[in-house]
Amino acid sequence: MRALFISDLHLSEERPEANERFFSFMEAEAAAAGALYVLGDLFEYWIGDDDLDDPFNAVLAGFFRRLAATGTRVHLMHGNRDFLLAQGFCRATGADLIPDPALVALDGENVLLMHGDTLCTDDLDYQNWRRTARSSAWQAEFLGKSVGERRRAVRGLREKSKEVIQAKPAEIMDVNEETVREAFRRHGVRQLVHGHTHRPGQHRLVVDGEERSRWVLPDWYGRGGYLEIKDGKPRLVRW
Repeated sequence: MRALFISDLHLSEERPEANERFFSFMEAEAAAAGALYVLGDLFEYWIGDDDLDDPFNAVLAGFFRRLAATGTRVHLMHGNRDFLLAQGFCRATGADLIPDPALVALDGENVLLMHGDTLCTDDLDYQNWRRTARSSAWQAEFLGKSVGERRRAVRGLREKSKEVIQAKPAEIMDVNEETVREAFRRHGVRQLVHGHTHRPGQHRLVVDGEERSRWVLPDWYGRGGYLEIKDGKPRLVRW
């Protein structure tokens, strides 16, 4: 089976080039694949499934719905921007939500899939915020607000996030190598695929005397791209 993996598209009305690239990808590469895995941050932000009526969101949902209808299996994983995607979106698109982390069998070998943010354990401020935002109490309070209130709140969070990121050393926002090794050991795999860090490529490391591969997906702010695994062989494609 030919499986494709993407993440960190951060699609929004304000980024027409990335949107057009996504539309072309869905109609060409994804349509010829057996499965598509979106490993988080498909959207710049997602305020709840009741925002599916927004014209831009409806267009994107339509692309997924048409892809799923042709037989390509579509799997979604939460990222740090779209963790409020839920079953309403899945029903509208034909996609299914997978946990983070997730093990998938590809050509007889288990591959570990993650968004990647939980590997960045040196970023203590972010990990604290993640625990808060993933709690049922925070999400219930946030989703209880009107669509307009949520949009305004997210814009404020995005501006604050930009300021915080600019003030942090870059290495803090990358993965912690020991955390990565623990993930390989815990799940007993040779290959890990994730996004989030915006450092695309094949990162090799040795765990307990065996070489492992950590494939980092490209973001779509610049060139963009995807990972293809076919016949057990990974290939990173950049545009």
